[in-house]
Amino acid sequence: MSGFIGRSFILFSLLVALLVSLLTYLLGWPSYETWLPLWSIEEANLPIAIWLAILLLGVSMGVAISITQLARKRERAIDKYMQTVLTADQQSGDIKVPMVSSKLKKSLSEVYMLIATQKKSLLRMSDERAEGEDKRIQERIIQERQRLARELHDSVSQQLFAASMLLSAMTEQQENDAEEIPKPLAQAEKIVQQAQLEMRALLLHLRPAALHNKTLAQGLEELLCELQQKVHFTIRFRLEDVSLSKGAEDHLFRIAQETLSNTLRHANASEVDILFVERDGLAIFRVQDNGVGFMKDDDGTTGSYGLHHIQERAIEMGGTSKIVSVPSQGTIIEVKVPVEKGVEVDDTNRPSG
Repeated sequence: MSGFIGRSFILFSLLVALLVSLLTYLLGWPSYETWLPLWSIEEANLPIAIWLAILLLGVSMGVAISITQLARKRERAIDKYMQTVLTADQQSGDIKVPMVSSKLKKSLSEVYMLIATQKKSLLRMSDERAEGEDKRIQERIIQERQRLARELHDSVSQQLFAASMLLSAMTEQQENDAEEIPKPLAQAEKIVQQAQLEMRALLLHLRPAALHNKTLAQGLEELLCELQQKVHFTIRFRLEDVSLSKGAEDHLFRIAQETLSNTLRHANASEVDILFVERDGLAIFRVQDNGVGFMKDDDGTTGSYGLHHIQERAIEMGGTSKIVSVPSQGTIIEVKVPVEKGVEVDDTNRPSG
């Protein structure tokens, strides 16, 4: 409102000055005799001078209203433009600059470019911060898993091994003396052996899933050779180098850990066969044991969280999983993943000979 009054006053003053200048040119220098007709001649009981003042005031107010409306329209257009600039995403493309003077249009364009650049920088910094935080969290998780694995291996696992050896010596002594082994002693030996299997399965879960620049075949071979030295059943494996992305290899390595852990804890098997080959554009990973097997639920699914996890990982890789189990005969777990063409197998760390 104050802007409108100010504009009206300025315009009225300018028009009055213009009219006075014009009358001075037409009637001469202002004097009582020359300007008397402006006050003596009346129209509708008002002197001509008053009518001229009213006319000038009306024209001033009309022009002021027009200027004010135009200014507000431009303000709204600029405000809308700035709101669009602030809320637009990076894929929206160029935003139309409102109809303003060329100088203001240039300034608005510079502001737009500055805001767009700052938004990109902030987004990149946010992504980098999130990625860095995720990486730090994963590193802490891996370190904690390794710490727990070391502590369990150095304490509980060793104690279970010592208890197993002591119970085995006691049962052998009973057999050498041709005495019947007490049932509680046999049960204790069986419980300790089962606890050892549970501990090995837990340590297998705590093992980091990263391959550390190894191919999947190399990582599986290292895992199985290490496991062979710690379990009482036979492990046979056939492993080939298959062209897979790093993410798919990590998923399959984790599936192998899950599967072998389930076998250790539940299968009670004497033989386990592991296969990892490429056939018809598919990477095939299969684990087969001759253990106790299990029954599926009424809906055809398995109740094990670990097996559900395997199925979910296979889906994430764009592959399929199949679990076949027959009670008292064993279990087969098979995962098939499409092989990515053009992915070269990194064999720089492959052992020679």
